[in-house]
Amino acid sequence: MSKIFIYTTLFISLFTFSQNTIKGKVTANNEILAYANIYIKELNKGVETNENGLYEFENIPNGSYTIIASYVGFKPERKKINVSNEPNHILNFNLIEDANVLDDVVVSGTLKPVSRMETPVPVEVYTTAFLKKNPTSNIFEALQNVNGVRPQLNCNICNTGDIHINGLEGPYTMVTIDGMPIVSSLSTVYGLSGIPNSLIDRVEVVKGPASSLYGSEAVGGLINIITKKPTTAPLFSADIFSTSWLETNVDLGFKSNIGKNAVTLVGINYYNYNQPIDNNNDNFTDVTLQERISIFNKWNFERKNNKEFTVAGRLFYEDRWGGEMQWNKSHRGGSEVYGESIYTKRVELLSKYQLPTTEDMYLSFSVTAHDQNSVYGNTIYLANQKIAFGQYTWDKKLENHNLLLGAAFRYQYYNDNTTATISAEKTKIYSVFLQDEIKLAEKHHILLGARYDYNNNHGNIFTPRIAYKWNPTENDVFRINAGTGFRIVNLFTEDHAALTGSRDVVITEDLKPETSYNINLNYLKKIRFENGIFLGFETSAWYTYFNNQIIPDYDTNPNQIIYSNLNGYAQTLGISGNIDLVTPFGIKAIVGFTIMEPKNVQNGVSSTPVLTEKYSANWAITYDIPKWFLSIDYTGNLYGPMRLPILGDLDPRPDFSPIWSLQNIQFTYKKFRSFELYGGVKNILNWTPNKGTPYLIAGAEDPFGENFDATYVYAPNQGIRSFLGIRYTIF
Repeated sequence: MSKIFIYTTLFISLFTFSQNTIKGKVTANNEILAYANIYIKELNKGVETNENGLYEFENIPNGSYTIIASYVGFKPERKKINVSNEPNHILNFNLIEDANVLDDVVVSGTLKPVSRMETPVPVEVYTTAFLKKNPTSNIFEALQNVNGVRPQLNCNICNTGDIHINGLEGPYTMVTIDGMPIVSSLSTVYGLSGIPNSLIDRVEVVKGPASSLYGSEAVGGLINIITKKPTTAPLFSADIFSTSWLETNVDLGFKSNIGKNAVTLVGINYYNYNQPIDNNNDNFTDVTLQERISIFNKWNFERKNNKEFTVAGRLFYEDRWGGEMQWNKSHRGGSEVYGESIYTKRVELLSKYQLPTTEDMYLSFSVTAHDQNSVYGNTIYLANQKIAFGQYTWDKKLENHNLLLGAAFRYQYYNDNTTATISAEKTKIYSVFLQDEIKLAEKHHILLGARYDYNNNHGNIFTPRIAYKWNPTENDVFRINAGTGFRIVNLFTEDHAALTGSRDVVITEDLKPETSYNINLNYLKKIRFENGIFLGFETSAWYTYFNNQIIPDYDTNPNQIIYSNLNGYAQTLGISGNIDLVTPFGIKAIVGFTIMEPKNVQNGVSSTPVLTEKYSANWAITYDIPKWFLSIDYTGNLYGPMRLPILGDLDPRPDFSPIWSLQNIQFTYKKFRSFELYGGVKNILNWTPNKGTPYLIAGAEDPFGENFDATYVYAPNQGIRSFLGIRYTIF
């Protein structure tokens, strides 16, 4: 009898277990939200809502669970639920717009997680939803719609480029991956195009010196690319698109559980463009031909007490060339047909490990190896760079104080075949830094920071900073930041003009480290109206002053590029603003503007820097039509005139660029489960820099002659084109 009772009980338990379900509806602003992600944290199990916003989990065992509902562009919502022997458990969600992530947690400004509204250092955040408004094959192009940030092409032939922040050139911007200095001076020129977009969680931008935390290269600002966590990434994602120019981009990502304590995330990016086009009829390719592959692998290991341990690596290879239309690889390095061909190989490894202590301590490291094999006509440039970086941080919270102490070591090896590098350069930098965020009162915070670096080639370098934040209300933030920055220069890794064209390179002295001083005032305002409209407004004013700045001199002798430390000073005064709008009727907009007054003073003579616009504007406007499952994105930018590097007074090309604008439109169809179809038109105005200019490349008819120069470039030389793509995601 007892056995019958036991078997009956077990049968009832199993039957009851199989009937446990969790189901409900997900809405946004009280409207149905189709294909939202629902995730049970404890079971590592996820589903999507259907076209009616409904979801259901079956066969859920008894217990207490955390259910997370999320959707791109909305704040995730978490709810607790206790599952017992009942057939149905109803749990509904109503997601709220994330207001363009004004309340996101950021790490770049202070090297530790903090609410964006609470950090004393202004940090701008751009999610993958923003990057998808204008789909691109790389992060370099994706940043073109960020206010105050401009991707700058440096060569009409090989289309190498860097990223300008508030008018400062690319080498002044530090680019990091997950806070690690992966993209260094040599790879800034070529390496930005190899980060798989499928693995990017968000991009954080800090404008102004960040050297007190990040050291050299963080003079103009910081771009921190934060990758997805393997535990929360989708099981599989694919984003594939092609354009009418036959550019093809493939982004793939997938994750897998390895045993019980490890999750791995793999991202693959492949890009191919192999269709020579010469619309301006100068016998040179308008756009560089490329084949690129990048493989990124990130591991997350579960440890006791939820301590963090991640390891990531990336392999990157790129083959790009531009030149005369009849060029092929048999002409590489020769003097018959002009071409610029670059082979790039790159390996990266980075890791972050939280020490098993009661205190909040971390060890981080990154290692990179970059090999460059380039030819510019018959000029061969072979370079090799290796960087090893290690860092220890201790985050200590005391009453009214939040301390961050750290120590870092950076080893840099660089060698090339130019006459400027007699032997391999080996640099060792030892660093210590201290930061203290002090709570003066409930609404007043001050941050004090300082960094000391010892460079075996340049000696002692000290970079302090101070920041103050005042929250008069929960929707208002005033910030003021002041600090210094420094940068150690290597011309041949940073300035493409030093390697291409017929100009002679003249270095007049031993180049000293550049130093900068910056002050930035920032005001952020959030307004929520009763009708559901959200308005965010942010404005900044800044002043930057440089000593020892190294500026290429194209004016003294048109046949030379002269490099020396500036005998005087350089300064930039500017103001910028961003407006974020979210409405309950489907319209979202981000609009920004920047106005600058840059100036160089050399021997008492004032001049305008080359390739620096005095004003710019950016916008991204989205209109969602839920009934049609359609989203429309209109993005664009506008730039004011900038001074250009002409070849003396007899050069017929304009010495200033016109006002120019790149504008794009995209339509995304979201009816299908797990699928998104998108397409649109890029550069709808069909604007190219050759309009109104007799030619772009000087001496194109004799590329091996004395008058050949390809540095007269300030914008992409690619006209209107359509694109079509598909996104597929499994959670």
